[in-house]
Amino acid sequence: MTRLGAVISEAIVHHYGRDELLRRLAHPFWFQSFGAVMGMDWHSSGITTSVVGALKRGLEPLSSELGIHVCGGRGAHSRRTPDELRDIGERVGFDGVTLATASRLVAKVDSAAVQDGFDLYLHGFIVTDDGHWTVVQQGMNGDRRQARRYHWLSEGLASFVDAPHAAIAGEDQGEIINLADRRAEPSRRGQLDLLASLGPDRIVRELGGLPAMGDALPAAPSAQPLLPHLVMPAHQMSGLRMSISDGCTQHWPRRRTPARRILPSCC
Repeated sequence: MTRLGAVISEAIVHHYGRDELLRRLAHPFWFQSFGAVMGMDWHSSGITTSVVGALKRGLEPLSSELGIHVCGGRGAHSRRTPDELRDIGERVGFDGVTLATASRLVAKVDSAAVQDGFDLYLHGFIVTDDGHWTVVQQGMNGDRRQARRYHWLSEGLASFVDAPHAAIAGEDQGEIINLADRRAEPSRRGQLDLLASLGPDRIVRELGGLPAMGDALPAAPSAQPLLPHLVMPAHQMSGLRMSISDGCTQHWPRRRTPARRILPSCC
């Protein structure tokens, strides 16, 4: 997997440029197909760990030639991402401190703002010598034995909390709290106002004094119709099935480049 992943990545960089490789890694269907071509079962959630690990090993010897660096990984490796970015930045000249902050923000958004029941355990940060980057990270829901993958792309990213994802890939879990949705901006603003005016301790006291709620109110109709989504066939309980749609309680891909550039016929 290491050699094949490195060769495919090298070919894409030479033919289309480094930014194109970042765009493809940020596309969930291309990423899943890439892992299958490299030798993983297409339905396995282990594709994410294997692809990130193989690229980190395979591209490290080519980093000076290609100008692409893979940081992070699974578990303890993910927590070393900021240090890796700072070290690479000192060596090649990009702002490693700023990128280390971006790495932490990306992880914080997907662990706190997107409240979907998945605990992050893998964080892969792929960065070029120009300071452009993509993040592929994954969370696991232990009770459901299912994984969910989060894709970020620095190209066109205007905000870390206002619809920042290139895509989120995983099986539909029903309604969640997604404070990173664009329509959640009033809620985010209201929470900050409460925090500034009351403080955390008083908020806890006020919540404790509220009467218990009865039956939940019926859900309000969606502010906009859901976009078409793809659900891959179920194969294993631990498999990663991708369902992407639009909505405040679900997730969507944001295409920033024409599809022909994301999925050319050669790869």
